[in-house]
Amino acid sequence: MQISKLSNFFIAVISIVVILIYGQELLIPFIFALLLWFIVRQCKKQLNKIAFIKKYIPSGIKTVLVSVFLFGILSLAANILTENINDIAQSYYKYESNIDKLINTLNTTLDINIMDKVEAQVQDFDFGSILGSILNSITDILGSAFMILLYTIFVFLEESNFKNKIHLLFKEEEKYEAFNGILTRIERSVAKYLGLKTFVSFITSFLSFIVLQIIGVDSPVFWSFLILILNFIPNVGSLAATVFPAIYCLLQFGGYEEALIVLALVGSIQGLVGNFIEPKIMGNSMNISALVTILSLTLWGAIWGITGMILSVPITMIMILIFSQFDSTRGVAILLSEKGIIDEKESGK
Repeated sequence: MQISKLSNFFIAVISIVVILIYGQELLIPFIFALLLWFIVRQCKKQLNKIAFIKKYIPSGIKTVLVSVFLFGILSLAANILTENINDIAQSYYKYESNIDKLINTLNTTLDINIMDKVEAQVQDFDFGSILGSILNSITDILGSAFMILLYTIFVFLEESNFKNKIHLLFKEEEKYEAFNGILTRIERSVAKYLGLKTFVSFITSFLSFIVLQIIGVDSPVFWSFLILILNFIPNVGSLAATVFPAIYCLLQFGGYEEALIVLALVGSIQGLVGNFIEPKIMGNSMNISALVTILSLTLWGAIWGITGMILSVPITMIMILIFSQFDSTRGVAILLSEKGIIDEKESGK
């Protein structure tokens, strides 16, 4: 009996992973549509705090206005990014010649004939392919904008009938309230994480933009946006967001001074925001074990690449909230959480 349950579990896990891998072109835009839906709902709640808007402007009109505003910002950002990505793609090959200059400088400074070894290492390390994978992830998301918009529209259309369906599904008031409570906690937790993380990442991105602009790094808008996106990747994202602009400085300027300045200043910004500002603002809103964060990052990165890394924290948060509602999976939720506290009553909220 126990073997049968174990085999069914592994079959279910393998099936889910296969669906996630082969269905990512449909699932990823849908997840981003849900995230946009969360954001729109939270924006509407903030607008409803204004008495005039709450009283005189219908909910549907508020939804349309907030959605148009958000998609307008995303469209503007997409256009700016597209131009910067094209500039990066064209300038990268122009700066490749600076690699020889860097090697000669290193050889002269150390007074050791290590030219062949350094050249071999540089050839093995393909910065272009690594940067290209990130660019492809960003352009894939931008290319899926139509599908995301389409999904978002249908999610809003479904929202009007969703409560009625839940009432019919859970006819007992107690079960309905319990299920509705899960959805409310998921929405509140994800929206809070996205809002605070975006705010913190924007601070890091803006300060980094000032540094890159002063130093004269090409396409500072792109690099600051990349820093903002990479900061959504836990732990390793901030490191990558510091290293990539520094490496590009090596190629652009053909010297180490600018790269070291970028590495020091952008790294200092990451350290200041990540170690002091972010913990104060974020608090315990994530409620995810540090080990689980790394494992989740690795798992979703293997399944969905860079996009999976960005989505790893929200997905894990949702899993913890769902698992905590059932006796059979409650133990899993406790293990995944930061301190084993998975109920609002236990956390004192």
